[in-house]
Amino acid sequence: MGKYFGTDGFRGKANSNLTANHAFEVGRFLGWYYGQEHRARIVVGKDTRRSSYMLEYAISAGMAASGADVYLLHVTTTPSVSYVTRTDGFDCGVMISASHNPFYDNGIKLLNREGEKMDESTVALVEDYLDGQLEMDGHPISSLPLATEDAIGEIVDHTSGRNRYMGYLISLAVYSFRGKKVALDCANGSAWSIAPGVFKALGAETHVINDRPDGLNINQNAGSTHIDALRQYVKDNHMDVGFAYDGDADRCLAVDENGNVVDGDQIIYLYSGYMKERGKLVSNTVVTTVMSNFGLYKALDEADIQYTRTAVGDKYVYEEMVKHGYRIGGEQSGHIIFSKYARTGDGILTSLKIMEVMMAKKAALSTLTAPVVIYPQVLINVQVKDKKTAQDDPAVLASIQTVADSLGDTGRILVRESGTEPLIRVMVEAPDKTQCQALAQQVVDTIHAQGYVAE
Repeated sequence: MGKYFGTDGFRGKANSNLTANHAFEVGRFLGWYYGQEHRARIVVGKDTRRSSYMLEYAISAGMAASGADVYLLHVTTTPSVSYVTRTDGFDCGVMISASHNPFYDNGIKLLNREGEKMDESTVALVEDYLDGQLEMDGHPISSLPLATEDAIGEIVDHTSGRNRYMGYLISLAVYSFRGKKVALDCANGSAWSIAPGVFKALGAETHVINDRPDGLNINQNAGSTHIDALRQYVKDNHMDVGFAYDGDADRCLAVDENGNVVDGDQIIYLYSGYMKERGKLVSNTVVTTVMSNFGLYKALDEADIQYTRTAVGDKYVYEEMVKHGYRIGGEQSGHIIFSKYARTGDGILTSLKIMEVMMAKKAALSTLTAPVVIYPQVLINVQVKDKKTAQDDPAVLASIQTVADSLGDTGRILVRESGTEPLIRVMVEAPDKTQCQALAQQVVDTIHAQGYVAE
């Protein structure tokens, strides 16, 4: 990861470590970089947080100043920007969002012309430009030319692109949802402008909560990271199912008819089994991350479905899927990628796919996910002086192996470095929470005993 851009874009506190000037300069670079051989066309979307408008205007001004034509989707979802970028022939796409973070954070997500996360080499050039260290073909570039006269870019409304994306989602449904009572938690974010219309068009009796964004309430006690309100709503109003999105709607968690949370692991199990039954599961394999629950793997083994594991992050899930042609992958958090239909996680698409299985099987969501027994999990973060030295210590490795041996095939231990902080993360899954805690603490105690813990 770079100085500014991590696995999910340039993210930080708005006007603190992500300023309007940063956005303007990112726009200046993108407009120039993609406009060297033709007049660049760039599409921009944003979520509902107050600072998204500021950053949208700033980045658009930068692009136009470099001669690019800018097309504004306005408030929309990250997956819709991905879809419009690749289907309308844009040079790249930009989403202004900090996903599930609080309103005071924001971010800039960059997408390539295929609607995928932008490659690291291009992102590195953006960073070099921000730091005044840009070189092209060995020549330093201290400043970028400003467009003048009719070369200045246009900034135009492109709401029609968002509407086409809604039509695309509706077209993917193979069943009417008539007769189903569906609750949607829009997190006071991007899903507010899209998801209710899609479900109503498909015939569902649609109930919506957290669909009154005011710029400050995105993700506030709402959405996929604060799902208790939806759970209560589903139970109190006798819904058949509920769906919770995050701020930019690239993830989705579900709630079954009893008010129980259905996470990304259970969604992967549900839909991969449905694909396998229909001969649609390419290579009989799904993509998970190292943080997927042990219960998922037990259920996949029972269903004779193979799986691979990647580092945490939907970026790595997608890369693995592209590399091998796999059709479904995702994370516990609800980032689910259906590669036949999308290039990113898409929360609304995920909810439609869950509905498809429910309608096809004529079964309740609780019944469909019952084979996945989620194992208790304990995660202890240990702040250390040096992550690699601590993790590679022979005594620490021996302690990890001792725990693994004691668990056998009844659980697992995972010890990994944090990608952004000086932390070692010790995670244990086992049938019993007390056992998890005790075994994880064994490894933590060894790290302490070896003198690696930061004071």
